[in-house]
Amino acid sequence: MASTDGAGGTTVFAGAVLTGGQSSRMGQDKALIDVGGVPMVLRVATALEGAGAVPVLAVGGDGVALAALGIRWVPDRHPGEGPLGGLLTAFAALDGHELVVVAATDLPGLTPEVVRALVDAIGARDAALARTSGVEPLCAVWRMTTAGPVLGGAFARGERAVHRAVAGLDVVAVDVPSGALRNVNEPEDLGR
Repeated sequence: MASTDGAGGTTVFAGAVLTGGQSSRMGQDKALIDVGGVPMVLRVATALEGAGAVPVLAVGGDGVALAALGIRWVPDRHPGEGPLGGLLTAFAALDGHELVVVAATDLPGLTPEVVRALVDAIGARDAALARTSGVEPLCAVWRMTTAGPVLGGAFARGERAVHRAVAGLDVVAVDVPSGALRNVNEPEDLGR
């Protein structure tokens, strides 16, 4: 089960924003691109914080630029190895936390309500993944004690896709508003 703070029964969890992608289709670092006047990484971090995540950190990417924005940053332990490597880096950096919400930096529509819905839905499961038309494993809450070993084992066997690595986990898909998972990968996506 999820751990609570003991005072009001609030679920305790940490948060991480994956900021280490190549941003090759965007042509510049997605984490630092302004959406509505706010860098995408700050929009996602604010959603995590607003839902109650403590601490919130950024994984990978430009550490100097991210630190200048006031975000706690950790280098990706597996640079160039895809989001599964970033996810495992987040788990290592947040060791000691039972639940960790991990979200990609290119989800500027993420809200605290969506994050809370994921945390509220996990129950005793290994993970709760956001879903609109499909499941989005880069917007999910993970139980580190059970999900960590399975995902780490998949990574060690050469898997790099999170959606395939979750096959051995007890997961629940949580329906969320489509705008929350609007993915910004290319300059054209900024206008959508």
